[in-house]
Amino acid sequence: MKKLTKGLLGAVAGAVGGMVIAGAAMAADLVVGVSWSNFQEERWKTDEAGIRSALDAAGAKYISADAGGSAEKQLADVESLIARGANAIIILAWDSGAILPAVAKAQAEGIPVLGYDRLIEAPGVFYLTFDNVEVGRMQARAVYKVQPKGNYVFIKGAATDPNADFLHGGQLEVLKTAIDKGDIKVVGEQYTDGWKPENAQRNMEQILTKNNNKVDAVVASNDGTAGGVVAALTAQGMEGLPVSGQDGDHAALNRVARGLQTVSVWKDARALGKAAGEIAVQLAKGQTGSAVKGAISWSGGAKGVKMDAILLPPVPVTKDNLDVVIKAGWVKKDVVCQGVSQNAPAACN
Repeated sequence: MKKLTKGLLGAVAGAVGGMVIAGAAMAADLVVGVSWSNFQEERWKTDEAGIRSALDAAGAKYISADAGGSAEKQLADVESLIARGANAIIILAWDSGAILPAVAKAQAEGIPVLGYDRLIEAPGVFYLTFDNVEVGRMQARAVYKVQPKGNYVFIKGAATDPNADFLHGGQLEVLKTAIDKGDIKVVGEQYTDGWKPENAQRNMEQILTKNNNKVDAVVASNDGTAGGVVAALTAQGMEGLPVSGQDGDHAALNRVARGLQTVSVWKDARALGKAAGEIAVQLAKGQTGSAVKGAISWSGGAKGVKMDAILLPPVPVTKDNLDVVIKAGWVKKDVVCQGVSQNAPAACN
């Protein structure tokens, strides 16, 4: 009896050991591909670190490709990630429409797709982002608080990115009443090709020229475009006008501390990246999008496509609460406060 029991225990131990080894092998065999739209932008390196931390924790392999701001290259990149054995693909789309054939090809191969930060409106794609309509509201509220009347300019994001319109929609929700009353006059509105600061600066320069510099506030849709706007204003001796942004870029937070930018809506890219990695692993293992913890059914895109989604909450950062990003370890105090000489925010004291 003892021999039989010992034999059974050995068999069970062997089976369990085999299952553990097989499970580890399965995790190690998981490959998650990431297609970046333009990895050279400061923000995405932080996102990538979050993704990789989640994949490392799950024992999954990370592979990636950078489209470098080319819709055509991104199509080829996704095909390459498929060929390299990706079991799930995270896509930060350069052009949300142009990427659809690559998405369809991945899905035809049984590979789940996660639309990262920017909407890819297609059935079966999991959508992970921050609440961009609320980001727009936060931007507008912050600018309106310090400049409730006057000539306003909207420097929007890329026309190829649905986020640009989500943001602008949120901005208008806040400002529409003042616009309709005539308290606010919109004297310029322009999309920014590729979200590039130099394009935002050029657009702002043209708007200033057209209006003889009679501009009182600028609602810019991210920190990159805000940087271009501030450069254009500074060249005209107009620095210090209310300007909005988002992303919590280090340079932007420094501009907030120096009084050159009113708000940067902080979207903790570390949390977004980590969530993307965790969700991609679940999808790669065959879990449905609706079963992902925290997922909601969302249909807020232009086409009304029902999608499984998670929208993380953003945080507006102004001079009054700059300590939030410092205490969170997002940025060091000396970076935020560099060059601050007068009217220093409490975070810099």
